[in-house]
Formats: sequence, structure tokens, C-alpha cells
Amino acid sequence: MDHEPVFARRWPGRYALRVRDLLLTFATALLDLLLPSLCAGCGGTEGPLCPDCRTLLARGPRPCAPRAGCPPVWAAGGHAGRERRVLLAYKEHGDVRLLRPLGERLARTLLASRRTGPDVLLVPVPGRRGGAPRRAVPRLARACVLYSGPRATLGVAPVLRYRHTARGQVGLGRAERLANRVGTLEVVPSDRGRARGPRSRSGGVVDVRGRRVVVVDDVLTTGATLLEATRALREEGARVIGAVVLAERERSARPSGRRPTSAGRSDPRPERRFYKAP
Repeated sequence: MDHEPVFARRWPGRYALRVRDLLLTFATALLDLLLPSLCAGCGGTEGPLCPDCRTLLARGPRPCAPRAGCPPVWAAGGHAGRERRVLLAYKEHGDVRLLRPLGERLARTLLASRRTGPDVLLVPVPGRRGGAPRRAVPRLARACVLYSGPRATLGVAPVLRYRHTARGQVGLGRAERLANRVGTLEVVPSDRGRARGPRSRSGGVVDVRGRRVVVVDDVLTTGATLLEATRALREEGARVIGAVVLAERERSARPSGRRPTSAGRSDPRPERRFYKAP
């Protein structure tokens, strides 16, 4: 007999996120009294986000340019300037104070995409081993569930994992990115993924077969990671109806974290950033 998953309402579910929000608000207020807080977007003194940067993040989401083989994708914004710095402050520097504004931004994107409903599962793309923090995107997906409203989704299903470590995508072209991602993701088997899969009332892991799924990621570039996530989910019988991301990197944009040299090639030295985690 099938049971409806209630993963989003368990730890770390809606109530746990609200408690964490209260604790973070209290801790942030205390830190602001003791230490200067810089804006993650512009470096101003009104941290973690100044009014101007909050206004920038509140701009309306947009549909992304189609990527071959990918489902329809909506992005909260671009991947440049202040928007990029805010995302990096959360993802790379671990500034959890940005989880709420970024979660609210992702929720607005999900609602604008109209890929919602009480039967829709959000499936986050896992972080790479040895790369950015592995829980960054799953936490964003849970915040998105919280701020999108009780009827917008069924919950979060973190059922994807890496079969093996893929090398970083920075500096690769589309063909290389696609080849680098092929076969790297799989759905967690139900007999081995009980600690990480979404739960049903009976305690079993939710089966994604036949369920409507929206993939969640932080940045969309060529679509290689999204294409691989879609493949893995569809092989398990999931109905992938779309995807949402915080940032769409324009096709003409140079690789993140690298600077062009005088010869036009990318310089592997990382660019300097003013932001420091509190």
C-alpha cells in the first residue's frame, strides 16, 4: 500500500527551519552589536544585505534560454556582479544568514515557473565531493519549500548522489561539460539510502517513480549537470517537469573565478573577493 511522503514536515522540516530562523536572527543581532557586518553583495556596512542589494535580489525571476535535452528552467537572476557575490558568500563562505533571502528568492522563482502543486517533489542536485559544501543546495531546496507556501510542493527529496567524483566544470566548454557529467549521478537505492531519502509515514524511502519532480540547483551554465540529474531521475521513472536555479550564467560569460589573460585565455588564479565570512 502506498503512503504519501511527509519528509518536508519532519526534521529538518518546516518547524525546524522556523526555529533555526529564530536562532539565526538572535545570533545575527548579537554579532551585529559586537562585530561590523559587511553586505555580501556590495561590501557596504549594512550586512548581511544592504537595502539596495535586497532590492536587487527582489527582482522578478525569468525563464532560462533552452538547453538541449533539459526540462524548462527558471532562474532567479544572473550570475554576475552583486548577485554572484551574494551566492558565493552563501555557498563558498558558508554565510547561513543568507539562507533566508536566497530561499525566499528561490521560492518566488518556483511560484513564477508554475511547476507547483501538492504532489510536486523538489530534488536538489548534490554538491561534489571535495567541491563546494555538499548541503548548500539541499538547504536552499528546503528553504524554498518553507517560503513557497504549504500547498506549493509535497516536500524535498534528496535522492540524488554521485556515483564517482567528477572533475570540476570550471573552464570546460559545453561538450566537455556534458562528457564530464555523463553517468555521474544516480538515485539512492531504497535499501541503502534510508538515512537520506525522503520518508513515508511507514518509515520507508519515497519512491520517485511516477512522481512529478522539479530539480533544484544553484547555477545553470551549459545545462550539463541538470541534464545528468534529469537522466538519472527519469531512469527511475520520475516525471521531471522542470527545474529552478538561483542564477543563470550567460553563454558568453567567462568561467567563474578566472580572469582573462592578455592572450585571451583564462587565468587559473582565482579572482580576489572582498567578502569575508562573519
